Amino acid sequence: MGLFDFLKNIGKKVKPGREAEEITNDIKAGLSDQVSDLTVAFTEGTVVLGGSAASYAAKEKAVLLAGNVEGVQRVDDRITVAVPEEEEAPVVPEPKFYTIQKGDSLWKVASKNYGDGNKWQALFEANREVIQDPDKIYPGQQIRIPDLEG
Repeated sequence: MGLFDFLKNIGKKVKPGREAEEITNDIKAGLSDQVSDLTVAFTEGTVVLGGSAASYAAKEKAVLLAGNVEGVQRVDDRITVAVPEEEEAPVVPEPKFYTIQKGDSLWKVASKNYGDGNKWQALFEANREVIQDPDKIYPGQQIRIPDLEG
């Protein structure tokens, strides 16, 4: 759980007043069987997300889908992650996000974060819900930087 900041005037364009509905639709479409009991509220630039996610990756993707919408400045993440009772709760590293800069490509981002531009496909796969085309990223967009060792 936590608060995540985003650039307010960057992202998917939606009609004012329909932010919560559009974010709900995006999360359900992109993460259909990975997030349940989803609740989305939008007030004055802040999205509050609730529900349960099947994994920490799904939770992070839901935050990004909500934050990469024009007009969203902050996401208050209240999504819980379901851990089966027979398992011990895993130690989860802080999510690592990256804000795309002017001139960036997934190759450059992979080079900066992994020391190897050839790992750009791992970035694309980890962010498919946010990036539909690896050649179409934009400054201000936020993406997940997954731990490739875990």
